[in-house]
Amino acid sequence: MPQKTRTKILATIGPSSSSREQLSKLIDAGADAFRFNFSHGTHAEHKERYEIVRKLAKEKNVHITIVADLQGPKLRVGEFKDGKVLLKEGARFVLDMEKSLGDEKRVTLPHKEIFQALKPGDDLLLNDGNIVLHVDDCDAHHADTTVVVGGYLSSHKGVNLPNIKLPISAITEKDEDDLKFALKLGVDWISLSFVQTADDVRQARKLIGDKAWIVSKLEKPSAIDQLEEIIQLSDAIMVARGDLGVECPIQTVPVLQKRIVSACRKFARPVIIATQMLESMINAPTPTRAEVSDVATAVYDGADTVMLSAETAAGKYPVEAVQMMNNIIMQVEADPLFYNLMQSSRKQQHCCSGEADAITYAASDVACSLDKVAAIVTYTSSGLTTFLTARERPNLPILAITPSIDVARKMGIVWGAKSFINKDSFKSFDKVEDIAVKIAVENGFAKPGEHIIITAGFPLGKKGRTNMLHTVYIPEI
Repeated sequence: MPQKTRTKILATIGPSSSSREQLSKLIDAGADAFRFNFSHGTHAEHKERYEIVRKLAKEKNVHITIVADLQGPKLRVGEFKDGKVLLKEGARFVLDMEKSLGDEKRVTLPHKEIFQALKPGDDLLLNDGNIVLHVDDCDAHHADTTVVVGGYLSSHKGVNLPNIKLPISAITEKDEDDLKFALKLGVDWISLSFVQTADDVRQARKLIGDKAWIVSKLEKPSAIDQLEEIIQLSDAIMVARGDLGVECPIQTVPVLQKRIVSACRKFARPVIIATQMLESMINAPTPTRAEVSDVATAVYDGADTVMLSAETAAGKYPVEAVQMMNNIIMQVEADPLFYNLMQSSRKQQHCCSGEADAITYAASDVACSLDKVAAIVTYTSSGLTTFLTARERPNLPILAITPSIDVARKMGIVWGAKSFINKDSFKSFDKVEDIAVKIAVENGFAKPGEHIIITAGFPLGKKGRTNMLHTVYIPEI
């Protein structure tokens, strides 16, 4: 059946959504992809959930994308002897490398890299930015601070250092273990947390190779400084608004979101908008009006995918959250203004560097000028042709025909793409037209009396060689 939305939904799996029954309901509600959060859960739990998703996808005859999200170098304070303390404004507070339990005067900060980077005058943000400490004095083992904004601080709360670049890799020892496990499972995408520089992506590429595609999560100001290089080195980008909104002034997050989405579209990289999209649905069956507007804005911005985190992982209403997100997307995409916005921004966000860019750009133009066009069919062995076609945001389904199940599974976070596996069409050029028409008609995307547009590369199956645009009229019976 034709998909209902072009914008995709990525749902996080957790205690509220790990059963076979719940996962089935989430797929039926509109989830195109699932995020496995390696900050939580055991390998055995992830393996069980992975097998359930793959079996359900086969039973439902859909390609569901699986994203393994690595924890990254999450910086946290140590433990307090009473579990938490109240830090009062103006009080002195020490962060150090001592292993003893903390109290209202000090706590362990077991990250030598932070002390290496700190200098007097810096600010530290704790507990998602709710507590602010000003550094008065520091050395390689401790920091004397003054509490600027106080509050309760409990064990293992996170630490953020705005505008400070840390001498730390985006991939920790834990991440390396999780990465090996995830690649052995066969996940489609690896999500890198706390990317600071383009070199972090290069390091990940060496470890991952071609076994999975890379999503770089943008959470640090230093990553924004190298935005275009990071985008080009990555296969997709996630706007991780939680930590980004702590590391950067919170009022800049909407501006950064639009900037990142625009840059990703320029370079034909899928972009995911994440964090607090329907946050109130963790505990309530309906979202706030502001949350609905937030999701709608992400869709109007042209995001490929919108993501649910705790809403589906730990919330009381995981299925309802996906249904609500799906309904919001459908409402926006039914608005004529949506496609007007997508088309008006095409030229500004187009980066033509070769024949593949030119062919996919032309395909969208032909779709607008030819009468009764039902779909654009992309023959792709690597996924690139589909990425380029999705960048144009055509008001048509994008049918990605590929010989590879791995490529088909990766398309669940790509705007408008619906995957089909067919190896025969890549064996003979004579079959390209017939198979494209057959898939489009049998799956309800086209009917007699309509056209489809085909893009492909010749010779067939050669990666990165999109050089053909072909229109096909489906004759009426």
